Amino acid sequence: MHASSRSVTSNQSAPHDDLARRVTRALNHPLRKPVAEHTRRAYDRHARAYDAMEWPVEALAYRRWRRALWRDVDGLDVVEIGVGTGKNIPHYPDGVRVTGVDLSEGMLSRARRVLRRHPDTEATLHLMDAQHLSLPDDAFDEAVATFVFCSVPDPVAGLREGLRVTKPGGRLRLLEHQRASLEPLGRVMDGLDGPVHRFTGVHVARRTVENVQAAGWHLDRAEPIAPFGVFRRIDAHKPL
Repeated sequence: MHASSRSVTSNQSAPHDDLARRVTRALNHPLRKPVAEHTRRAYDRHARAYDAMEWPVEALAYRRWRRALWRDVDGLDVVEIGVGTGKNIPHYPDGVRVTGVDLSEGMLSRARRVLRRHPDTEATLHLMDAQHLSLPDDAFDEAVATFVFCSVPDPVAGLREGLRVTKPGGRLRLLEHQRASLEPLGRVMDGLDGPVHRFTGVHVARRTVENVQAAGWHLDRAEPIAPFGVFRRIDAHKPL
């Protein structure tokens, strides 16, 4: 991880507005704490093969879920936490300015290629730890993340950072996999959580709905979108 978060790609010049200036000022400050090295190394290691590894489930379900989530985004300025290889970039709505962050240079290099294939998309990508965002307070209309908080080492800290950078009344929109609501299956996932995390950087038994509330968001929706609640669409908003 570099001493400070830095922009790694931009599709077009950022608008010369107040948010752009505030983001630039925040990016000029070094990170307060180091990135989660185990998670970063895991994603750097898997970045080249990541899309191929996920292709079956992406084709069967993830792409459809992503499209539906981004159709609901109506804020002008949006932060995407955990942009990964850029799978959400084709779904960014017209007229929305997206600030995307990820802790893995390997993943961002893939996202940079996707962004170049969408020249009309107004987005910037930054190397950054979700737990310590180098972004200004109360800056974004919405925060979006898809399958991210299963891998953030301290998910409540990351969700609190999302809360901090979102405007009062702003929305959080998540797609997440988490611990099954069926207790026998949940216990199996508990047992698998440690080994899976050591190899992939991912936790399979997180309680993400509870984490969203613990971070201070007001929960609006926690809809199971797969059997036993293993995958959920979660919407929340920042209290006024």
